[in-house]
Amino acid sequence: MQLREKYNPNPVTRLSRHQALSLWQTVTLGSVLDTGPDLTSRQFSILMIVYLEQGPHTVKSLAETLNVTKAVITRALDTLGRYKFVTRSPDPRDARSIIVQRTGPGSAFLTRFADRICHEFKSTFCK
Repeated sequence: MQLREKYNPNPVTRLSRHQALSLWQTVTLGSVLDTGPDLTSRQFSILMIVYLEQGPHTVKSLAETLNVTKAVITRALDTLGRYKFVTRSPDPRDARSIIVQRTGPGSAFLTRFADRICHEFKSTFCK
């Protein structure tokens, strides 16, 4: 599965709110119980923005998107950087700005997470 493809819901497949929340609970519980990192919602949101939305991504743009301070983004990026899910480097066009970039381990993590969503969806709703 490519991370950049957009979700295009099949009009035949509609989830109720309960089904949607149940699917999300199953997927997130599986992620928490997994041996991989247990990311916060904010860290996960930042990671998905960096991987799914057209860049370049800066600390400032991420802060504006999430309506938080740059310090909040920096703390989340510190954690994501420790897991090697993103890298940061100075913007060559503006030394005051920091560019946030994807990495192979971050892509692999999100691919596994997407695979878990697909698996849980199929096993729950496509019997």
